[in-house]
Amino acid sequence: MKPKLLLLLSLILLVNLNCTHEQVDYMEQWPQFRGPFASGIIETTNLPDTWNRETGENIKWDIDIPGLGHSCPVIWEDKLFLTTAISSAGTNNLKIGLYGDIDEDSDESIHELKLYCIDKNSGEILWEQLAYKGVPSTKRHTKSSHANPTPATNGLYVVAFFGSNGLFCYDMKGKLIWEKDFDKMNAGPFTDPDVEWGFASSPIVHEDRIIIQCDFLGDPYIAALDIETGEEIWNTPRDEISTWSTPNFYNENGYRQIIVNGFKHMGAYDFDTGEEIWKMSGGGDAPVPTPLFAHGLIYIHNAHGRYSPIFAIKPEAKGDITLDKDSTTNENIVWSIKRGGAYNPTNVIYGDYMYNMRMNSQLMCFDARTGERIYTEKLPDTRGLTASGVASNGKLYYSTEQGNVFVVKAGPEFEIIAENSMDDPIMASPAISDNMLFFRTQHSLVAIGK
Repeated sequence: MKPKLLLLLSLILLVNLNCTHEQVDYMEQWPQFRGPFASGIIETTNLPDTWNRETGENIKWDIDIPGLGHSCPVIWEDKLFLTTAISSAGTNNLKIGLYGDIDEDSDESIHELKLYCIDKNSGEILWEQLAYKGVPSTKRHTKSSHANPTPATNGLYVVAFFGSNGLFCYDMKGKLIWEKDFDKMNAGPFTDPDVEWGFASSPIVHEDRIIIQCDFLGDPYIAALDIETGEEIWNTPRDEISTWSTPNFYNENGYRQIIVNGFKHMGAYDFDTGEEIWKMSGGGDAPVPTPLFAHGLIYIHNAHGRYSPIFAIKPEAKGDITLDKDSTTNENIVWSIKRGGAYNPTNVIYGDYMYNMRMNSQLMCFDARTGERIYTEKLPDTRGLTASGVASNGKLYYSTEQGNVFVVKAGPEFEIIAENSMDDPIMASPAISDNMLFFRTQHSLVAIGK
């Protein structure tokens, strides 16, 4: 074989191997909020049902994390990333439970906003970076933090978003690559524009782009940034009120869409150009959950105010697909319900079923394809549930605000397999990697594994 032809074939083989490696890597990592494509699912074979922090049973490691943050762990290979906000006043107050107060926390002291890189196998802190030090640009709700958004990584870079206090990009060794400043983005209730609750939408990373959804009381928008430089690729204004939802990337059957939750504007944007593809209204007025994909459909749910809907939408939708007042389906919406959708937790679609966990710990199971309700059950002795569930090996894992983790059997019959106490409030959703579960509590980060 001629040398030039041999070199060409070798290069082609190398490119194909790299592409395959990247694809496999992504689906085996936990690179963003709720893992690969925000599904909340990685299949494993050996996660424990029970553990005990006091005795050390099935506890791989348990470390303190200073400050207060509701961001979730993200993982690439052996590195785990987590953000936090450390108050110089030393308060880090958190008010959990079911209540309707719109109160802001009173701490206006200087905060340190940090990103940690932790060895997922040992719990050793490999490096930490101070992204911002100063008085946060906005206040936060008493149940919120100044480190709500979850980081995101592609294995080359990791990005940490602190809302109005900036977006920061680091390489995997902790070197700052670039940072981007933002004007004040007050994500508060539209009914009380002077109230400040804190920013929460997490960035996502796909291909060479970071997608950020900035819905706040001002001039909201969605944008794509170059991950290597931070330069804006496109920016699309949104007619929207405050939302706290993370966008998602739908990339199937030729559709390359960014799907977003919203009150006035749920919808899809072209990943490459930012052009609006479809939109709809008719949801709850404080959207938090992230859109999901399964069975060839796009699922969006939210709650608060008059409606708490769930929608199952065809990805080929175009234009305004808003339902008529009395309708639950149209040519673009396969099924929907008007009330019952979760407020804070993002649903889990696992196999044939959608698991819809509400803040009062009521779990509703639906046939994901048809919307038929299979059961409605309630977790016992629970006084608030904010974190999203995850799933693996036929089991669902749900964390309550008071710090209990329920292991629930997946499938059409409700069964609680186990209940484990973490003895510390839990607001963040857990992560899964290599037969381990990672829980962020108010004060700690804990790795669970046999």
